[in-house]
Amino acid sequence: MRFSLRQLEYFIAAGETGSITLASEMIHISQPSISTAISHLERELNVQLFIRHHAQGLSLTPVGRALLSEAKRVVGQAESLYTVAADTIGTVRGTLSLGCMVTLAPMLVPELSNGFVAAFPETTIRHVEGNQEDLLRGLRRSEVDVALTYDLQVPDDIAFAPLVSLPPHIVVAETHPLAQQSAVTLEELAEQPLVLLDLPLSREYFLALFMAAGVVPTIAARSAYPDVVRAMVANGAGYALFNVRPRSDHSLDGRKLVSIRLAGEHRPMTIGVATLASLAKSKLIEAFQAHCEARISRAYIPGMIAPVMTDRPRVES
Repeated sequence: MRFSLRQLEYFIAAGETGSITLASEMIHISQPSISTAISHLERELNVQLFIRHHAQGLSLTPVGRALLSEAKRVVGQAESLYTVAADTIGTVRGTLSLGCMVTLAPMLVPELSNGFVAAFPETTIRHVEGNQEDLLRGLRRSEVDVALTYDLQVPDDIAFAPLVSLPPHIVVAETHPLAQQSAVTLEELAEQPLVLLDLPLSREYFLALFMAAGVVPTIAARSAYPDVVRAMVANGAGYALFNVRPRSDHSLDGRKLVSIRLAGEHRPMTIGVATLASLAKSKLIEAFQAHCEARISRAYIPGMIAPVMTDRPRVES
């Protein structure tokens, strides 16, 4: 083999960012070094990895996209040598590829990751955010070691260790007519405009709540981004359904939001740790799962208002 793992890492950085400049900033390597590594790989493999666009960065060729996936796999396997070696001597070290549901990542990942690395200084964590389908695919392809996600249609080949269940609730703007109510039913919401969180499996979960109640929602808008949904609601576009309750009760544009309990019995979403069932857990994965189990419960969830707080009666002003 006449190319190095380091050259593959430079290629991966350029492929993921679509820019030599951005790749240089991301991995703190000079631009000429990255360009040289890519040119060497192209000569060695006798392929063109990128199409160079003047002043507009790079785009992967079809063979470049295929080789990018394989390069990630090779580098990941090489990094796993550290984990295997650590397992034999009983230490926790190595790089953990942590996937997280995009709706959970801003709240869970920072505190959990920083706390874990502080407890185990010989570890590093690589973050991957995505929807449920993305994370399951990543686990199967060994692109993700462990995922923090929901119990949404978890297949048999995925092991899921539950951590905490989150009931659904309603979010409205503080000026919304329902904002002063302590609870609302789905029937009361039937004619109200719904801003739907439009993520794979998440949207099916929310729509199934209406179906179980025999209610047809009035969908006024959709977005795959939770912060966009919250901002649209805060600006008066309607209401939204969520399970996550961030500690901040404002949207990103600074407008106030109000959370209201959804009356009735409804299936919650359960946050848990997902791994590939057929893969033996390394000490690194076991340690991270134990870390999550120690820090996520009904009494405390990083970045969120925990269920025990939402169980308390609302005090009307």
